[in-house]
Amino acid sequence: MRNSSRLFEIIQILRGSAKPITAQTLAQKLEVSPRTIYRDIAALQAMRTPIEGEAGIGYIMRAGYDLPPLNFDSEEIEALRVGLSMLWRSGDTSLVEAGKRVRDKIDVLHVPADWIHVAPWGAPLDVAAQGCVSVADLRCAMREERKLRLIYYDADGKESLRQVRPLAMIYHLECNMLAAWCELRVGFRHFRLDRIIECDFLEERFTGQGQTLRSLWNEGYQIENDAGRQIVNE
Repeated sequence: MRNSSRLFEIIQILRGSAKPITAQTLAQKLEVSPRTIYRDIAALQAMRTPIEGEAGIGYIMRAGYDLPPLNFDSEEIEALRVGLSMLWRSGDTSLVEAGKRVRDKIDVLHVPADWIHVAPWGAPLDVAAQGCVSVADLRCAMREERKLRLIYYDADGKESLRQVRPLAMIYHLECNMLAAWCELRVGFRHFRLDRIIECDFLEERFTGQGQTLRSLWNEGYQIENDAGRQIVNE
C-alpha cells in the first residue's frame, strides 16, 4: 500500500473507532510494522490531524474531525473520472453539467488523466429546443412528489393521455425511461422519454406516497428482472 493511501486508511480507521487503537492493531490491519505506524502517526500529527495518544496506549481521533474534500487515491480518482464521463450517455443535460463542475474541481487538485477516454454515445441529450422532455424537471417532480400529465405515444404510434405519479428514472444505454404509477392503467408503467410528446406539472401532489410506491416498484422490478421479464413498458 502506498504511503498516501495508508495515511488515508489510518484516518478512516481512527474516525470509525470510539476507543483508542494501538499501533499494533493498526499495523495488523494495514499489514505493515508498528514502527511504520508510529512514523505515519507522527506525519499525520505534523499535518495537524487531531490524533491523540501515544505508543503503548493507543491513538484516537478527536470528535468533529472530517476529511478534506476529494481526499481520494489515484484509483478512486480515475473511477470518478470514468463515472463522470459516462454521464454523457445518460442524456440528462443537468447531470452532464453537474458532472463537468465536479470534474473541474477534481482537475484543480489533481493532474488531468488524459489516458482515460469514454465514448459519449448513448441516450440523446434532453435539449429543450428540440422538444425533448427535461430529465431534470422529471427528477424535480419525483422529489416534490408532484403529479404529471403526459401525452404519450406507444410503440405502435397510438397516442394516449396519462396522469402519473413519477417515481424513478431508469438510464438505459440508448434511451431513458420514467417509472411511474399510472392512474389510467392503475399500475406501475415505464414510459420512454423519447415518446413523451408533452409533459405538464400538475398542482396535485402525492405527498407522503412516493417512498412507499417506490419500494413496491423496486420490489416488483427486481422480481420481474430475476424472472427475465419487465414491468410493462408502454
